[in-house]
Amino acid sequence: MATIRKIIHVDMDAFYASVEQRDNEAYRGKPLAVGHPDLRGVVAAASYEARAYGVHSAMPSVTAKKKCPHLIFAPPRFDVYHDISMLLRAIFLEYTDLVEPLALDEAFLDVTKNHKNIPSATIIAKEIQRRIYDETGLRASAGVSYNKFLAKIASDYKKPNGFFAVVPQEAEKFIESLKIEQFFGVGKVTAQRMHAVGIFTGRDLKLRSEAELVRTFGKAGHTFFEQARGVDLREVTPNRITKSVSAETTFLRDKDSLVLLSVELHHLANEVMQRMKEENFYGKTITLKVKYADFKLITRSRTLPGKVTHFRTLWSTAKEILRQVDLSQQKVRLLGLGVSNAASEPAKRYTQLELDLF
Repeated sequence: MATIRKIIHVDMDAFYASVEQRDNEAYRGKPLAVGHPDLRGVVAAASYEARAYGVHSAMPSVTAKKKCPHLIFAPPRFDVYHDISMLLRAIFLEYTDLVEPLALDEAFLDVTKNHKNIPSATIIAKEIQRRIYDETGLRASAGVSYNKFLAKIASDYKKPNGFFAVVPQEAEKFIESLKIEQFFGVGKVTAQRMHAVGIFTGRDLKLRSEAELVRTFGKAGHTFFEQARGVDLREVTPNRITKSVSAETTFLRDKDSLVLLSVELHHLANEVMQRMKEENFYGKTITLKVKYADFKLITRSRTLPGKVTHFRTLWSTAKEILRQVDLSQQKVRLLGLGVSNAASEPAKRYTQLELDLF
């Protein structure tokens, strides 16, 4: 009997922004960006009202404000988002131990065999959606399929508050109908490269040989070849190992002032520390990345005796490393900071289970 896995991808709708709109009536129904409106601020999340103006996450706040002059900015509250994420995790674990978080607001679940012995992944996904709303007041979209690739595409297919399932017998037709931009891992640059060689849909992609795709896209060509045929053998893996946490910023104007660079580094250290808390990841090695105006890139690292668990340790060490960087020859265009070397235990592997019902 062939193995048919039942995979759910749950993705919260505009998570950070939806939390802020839930908790502040003045934000509801209005274009909202979570982030800071200053010159070098970046949008962490955008409400659907803001997205209608072209505002999206990772966009510079200055650009977002130009697209939507009446855009409201709300400072991020990562402690609140983290607490809600833990509640979501608890809901997921009531159904299966095979939960693979991708971020605070999304996760894969393998419900091929589940704690409640529910035969249908569709029933489980819709039940989880209802419970998330009842217990948090927030909406989530869910996708169901027999592998991670299709489940993730399905969760995005009818957002917000959407549900979509791709069953095995319909997968081929569904994949062929997709725009290439809808394929997971195909960003703007890759999509442009595909368009340049005449690939616009899943059907176009499927017509290309594996050898041709590898010649054009390198190792990713193997993945694209398999995705076009609905193949994705990756398992849902709990306790994914975080190997490093980092943040970086590219300046609007190059800098050579130690004072100004220290200010930027302080912001990065705060961001890295917050991400470490979110990931529950604490490493020993602190790495500073510097890209000069001529695009020359250098890194400088320091390994401490113990793990970095306090901001003052991260900040003081990062400052010391920065002072050793030569700023006399060229200005700096990019600064990055990361923490690694946590000596984590390897993740456990799980046996794929068989079931004849989707």
